[in-house]
Amino acid sequence: MELEDATVNDLMSLGLARYEARVYLALIRRGSYTAAEAAREADVPRQRVYDVLDALVRRQLVTARPGRVATYSAVTPELAVARLMAVQRESVDRLERVSQGLAGVLQPLWTQGRELTDPLDYIEILRDPKAIAERFADIQRQARHELLTFCKPPFVAPAENAEGIAVVRRLHRAGGTVRALYLDEARDDPETMEHVRRFAAAGEEARFAPDLPLKLVIADASLVLCDMPDPVAAGSTTTLFIEHPALATCLRLAFHTVWEDGAPGDTPA
Repeated sequence: MELEDATVNDLMSLGLARYEARVYLALIRRGSYTAAEAAREADVPRQRVYDVLDALVRRQLVTARPGRVATYSAVTPELAVARLMAVQRESVDRLERVSQGLAGVLQPLWTQGRELTDPLDYIEILRDPKAIAERFADIQRQARHELLTFCKPPFVAPAENAEGIAVVRRLHRAGGTVRALYLDEARDDPETMEHVRRFAAAGEEARFAPDLPLKLVIADASLVLCDMPDPVAAGSTTTLFIEHPALATCLRLAFHTVWEDGAPGDTPA
């Protein structure tokens, strides 16, 4: 039974329907069968066997002998498989011609689509805290030369922020710059100051300012992550991730303006 099932599946892979494969296998076991005998031998419904036999005759896998009761015989398996393979090859050749033509039609459309860009596709709007934290981690990982930050609570990174410290060490060892501005009020928060000390030990330069306009991260004068406080709904913000060197360069100048007026921290270098 397992061998027969495997053979049926193989015949189906060559294009036969299941009933067709079962009837053909039944017919090769004897010189000829009537339709009723073939249905019984192949375990195919009697009402279906005539359509199945007609299909096999059209495929030239079975021959019919008319008479008072028509009988059916299978062609040799070698010939049957060769005919099935020929049909499959014709199908593959046809699909290959269609695919080549389709590729020729679609390629210019794809090329044209690459030339069209959304005027705002360099801006990503984030509101989910988890997505904001992930994007913050991304911008740190992408930094290669410089990382500038306006640090305002609430912080999205975990308190230990081991990944952030690793980024600071990497940039510091490579001769890069990592600078962070904190609010003056952070000096009164032991947890925040412990954070500042750990990052300073890794190579971050820290200063303090009485006020910071928004939360901001700038990487390599190219990538920006910033909070945009809602001017109407107090406490509501929208976070933007922007990949725009011109804007990042302007914000970098603004950062250094605040940095020059900031007070150095009393943390170890």
